[in-house]
Amino acid sequence: VQLQASGGGLVQAGDSLRLSCAASGRTFSYYVMGWFRQAPGKEREFVASINWSGGITYYADSVKGRFTISRDNAENTVYLQMNSLKPEDTAIYYCAAARPGRSGKARYEYDYWGQGTQVTVSS
Repeated sequence: VQLQASGGGLVQAGDSLRLSCAASGRTFSYYVMGWFRQAPGKEREFVASINWSGGITYYADSVKGRFTISRDNAENTVYLQMNSLKPEDTAIYYCAAARPGRSGKARYEYDYWGQGTQVTVSS
């Protein structure tokens, strides 16, 4: 599985962005998909994950209520809708794919990673 993240940019606090992650491969719909982020000088951290059907999602406490993960299996794409952005959301955002059956909440569960897209939120 190859992953290509896009949609990042420079926005002001309170704005919204939607990130997309396009996946190659016919088995995309089997994978748990997730978003992680890494701010300068910090560890890569979990943001959100979604199971194969979209029926189970998990979020980090820091984004709960503001971010929404979704997927379109027909388009081999996973999205991260980010609302009410804060300066502390500034980071490189990575999408990742994990084999079926995993929760998707831990970094070690993921087998494939995209290249990342920069999100910068100014105050």
